Amino acid sequence: MARRKKGRDISGWVVVDKPAGMSSTNAVGKVRWAFNANKAGHAGTLDPEATGILAVALGEATKTVPFVTDAQKAYEFTVKFGEATNTDDTEGEVIVTSDTRPSDAEIEAALPAFVGEIMQVPPQFSAVKIDGQRAYAMARAGEEVDIAARPLFVERLEMIARADADHATFEMECGKGGYVRSIARDLGAALGCFGHVLTLRRIWSGPFTLEDAVPLDRINDMARTQELDEVLLPLEVGLADLPECRVSAEGATRLANGNPGTVISSEADFGEMAWASFQGRPVAVGVYRSGELAPTRVFRL
Repeated sequence: MARRKKGRDISGWVVVDKPAGMSSTNAVGKVRWAFNANKAGHAGTLDPEATGILAVALGEATKTVPFVTDAQKAYEFTVKFGEATNTDDTEGEVIVTSDTRPSDAEIEAALPAFVGEIMQVPPQFSAVKIDGQRAYAMARAGEEVDIAARPLFVERLEMIARADADHATFEMECGKGGYVRSIARDLGAALGCFGHVLTLRRIWSGPFTLEDAVPLDRINDMARTQELDEVLLPLEVGLADLPECRVSAEGATRLANGNPGTVISSEADFGEMAWASFQGRPVAVGVYRSGELAPTRVFRL
């Protein structure tokens, strides 16, 4: 007999403003405990020292995580010039230095090379798997990790502030799998001065913004209270980038049983991934084809 999961059957999204000094996994664990939820996950890891948007899914919302993970994200980050570290941020050891400092004009001239479809090598200390092992585990063991470059789409990269010669602050919008630390490292190399990330903050992620975010301390203060449920966003918020198909009661029943359901109105094109709703309630996600939705995920709400 399968072990029954402990906790409440509660579903939805919690947008956490993650503090520095905590892993994404630990933050998710605290949210899960606070809500006494039986299931939780997140849509996109933040480095421990990074802050900002960490979208946490509870219950059935975990089935929508891939759609948020694949969405565009935006970051604000500060680069310190003149030093490279082995982690490409302040957590690592300085491995090389330079007295060279770029001008504003030189920085602006270098940025276009990091916009559009680019190839990016993840940091040595990253969660990328090499022969079944995490790169960070190999790097901590003193191994030199050979990580292949990966494609990344960068929508926008702009310098928004220059506090002094040693520092510059940027905003970047990019697709799935982007490493801001790699951008800082490679920009410093391109400018001939080296560089690493000093501070990093995710300012939006797919449909979620800082306006939705709740500080983790506030979640802890409201833990296990009815008041906490008021910060829970509906499951379908995580489906905002997908078109909606409305179905009848019969269609909803068929979808709930894993069968194609008839669509009565649709925003989707043929062959497009979409989500089905009945009376405003999410029923399933699937592929729209000629008046029907073939489900790939079914919500048990």
